[in-house]
Amino acid sequence: MQRVLFLCSLNRWRSPTAEQIFAEHPGIECASAGLNHGAENPLTPELVEWADLIFVMERQHKVKLSSEFKPWLRGKRVVCLNIPDRYQFMDPALVKLLHAKVGSFLPQD
Repeated sequence: MQRVLFLCSLNRWRSPTAEQIFAEHPGIECASAGLNHGAENPLTPELVEWADLIFVMERQHKVKLSSEFKPWLRGKRVVCLNIPDRYQFMDPALVKLLHAKVGSFLPQD
């Protein structure tokens, strides 16, 4: 079972959407978190350690992840999706974008 973590700034729209739409994908477990103070579910070292594959929504998230969680990132694959912060939770355009950008990294049935 591959453990997949989705990260955005506040864990309100993009990463929870990703977690929800991929929750039933075969062969993976999903979680999501936010990198900023005040995030709904703040990122912890334990979550980083738990994950096999980490998706960040923006380049700035990758930079922040690397600077604040470097000791826990060894051997982790981090993929930047380049999805800007302009979508609401479960926005159909966001769902379509996530399927297009994430699907190829996940186990296929």
